[in-house]
Amino acid sequence: MQRRDVVVLGSTGSIGTQALDLVRDNPDRFRVVGLTAGGSNPELFERQVAEFGPSVSGLGEDASVAAARMEADVVLNGITGAVGLRPTLAALEAGTTLALANKESLIIGGPLVHDMARPGQIVPVDSEHSAIAQSLRAGSAGEVRRLVLTASGGPFRGRTRDQLADVTPEEALAHPNFAMGRVITTNSATLVNKGLEVIEAHLLFDVPFDAIDVVVHPQQLIHSMVEFVDGAVVAQLGLPTMLVPISLGLGWPDRVPDAETPIDWSKGADWRFEPLDNEAFPAVALAREAGLRGGTAPAVYNAANEVCVDAFHEGRLRFVDIVPTVAAVLREHDVPSREQLTVDGVLAADTWARTTAAAHIEPTTEDPT
Repeated sequence: MQRRDVVVLGSTGSIGTQALDLVRDNPDRFRVVGLTAGGSNPELFERQVAEFGPSVSGLGEDASVAAARMEADVVLNGITGAVGLRPTLAALEAGTTLALANKESLIIGGPLVHDMARPGQIVPVDSEHSAIAQSLRAGSAGEVRRLVLTASGGPFRGRTRDQLADVTPEEALAHPNFAMGRVITTNSATLVNKGLEVIEAHLLFDVPFDAIDVVVHPQQLIHSMVEFVDGAVVAQLGLPTMLVPISLGLGWPDRVPDAETPIDWSKGADWRFEPLDNEAFPAVALAREAGLRGGTAPAVYNAANEVCVDAFHEGRLRFVDIVPTVAAVLREHDVPSREQLTVDGVLAADTWARTTAAAHIEPTTEDPT
């Protein structure tokens, strides 16, 4: 494998730091030529720049857009949130392979991102979508019957809607397998994250929504599956970490030796699969509705949810009211036609959704003094 020049956007976050660990361990395979970050950890960023000596580096969205446009083999977009959209489009326009961990840019950008990407230009870094991309190697696109995304079920797996009425933010952040940020961990508890992944799978793999299923798999050792027309199901297995998806994002289609420790098959284990409880966790069904509406509806779904998550952690919204509030915002949203969709329009819809969601949430009754 020829050594690849890599740009890492969001270098101080979880995806970025793990990617730099892989670069550090594989200097014959990868060289960092660009580094950017949001600015939340400037000391770490300075150390990264000093260590890797990129030709381009900087903090903020403009720096990320500029780095995404530079000459490189791979741009890893590990930015969190809608701010990752413009860098994603910049990398695609430059013709560079895009290792995409910033799912928001694909979900909110929708057709803008989909139409700009050439076949195979986007390599997914989400573990579920990386698993599907790997499993799809087993057959042709015309042989695929359905995609099956696995979900851990989060900390509230098995609870009814009534049993979720009084859960606390601390309970919502107690993910059984991962330590993640507040929004992503809460989204895993509500299954909003899995709803976003359904939209992402539809856009990445051109599979209709009715051919994308979600199954609860608490152990998270099967990362996702592809069912083919002959009834065969091909799955990708591995420990519940991000090292394999990140390494494949940097090296696709080549694998990086020893990127992750394999499963120890000498130890006994029981694996479970359970159907998704759509009554207790309606987020996936709502995401399908937003995806089918298309346009800016997925952007509204994502943005309204982020406002609701903040309100939940501030004690202004119950856990069980997060998804219904997102649904109420979506009902008020007027989706533009595909032909009218622009980057500014998408970002305006994001802003509108945040303002509208905030208006739906009762203001805090705490005395600010």
